[in-house]
Amino acid sequence: MRFVYLAVLVGCLAGALWLEPALRVNVLRRWRRLLLTLVPVMAVFAAWDILAIAAGHWSFDPRQTTGVVLPGGLPLDELLFFLVVPLCSILGFEAVRAVLRLPAGDERP
Repeated sequence: MRFVYLAVLVGCLAGALWLEPALRVNVLRRWRRLLLTLVPVMAVFAAWDILAIAAGHWSFDPRQTTGVVLPGGLPLDELLFFLVVPLCSILGFEAVRAVLRLPAGDERP
C-alpha cells in the first residue's frame, strides 16, 4: 500500500498523456504557457495544505505515500498531485477543443 497515492497519479497521467500525441494538442510543447498555469496553482495549494497540516486540519496516511516529506510536512505525493491533476485537466480541455475545433480565445485569427 506504500505507493497507492503515486499509483493513482500515474493512472491519471496514463489516462491523459496519450491525448498529446494522438490529437496533437501541443500542451507540452507550449511549456512556458504550461508553467505559467501550473506554478501558481501548485504554490497556492501547497501553501494551503501546509497551513492545514500545521493547524492539524489535514493529514496524510504515511502507509499510502512514498514517505518523502517536504518542508512543512507536505508529502511529495501531494505536491505531485498539484502538478498531475491540473496537467490532466488541461490535456482534456485541449483535446475537446481539438476535436470540436473550438477557439479558446487567445489564438490568432
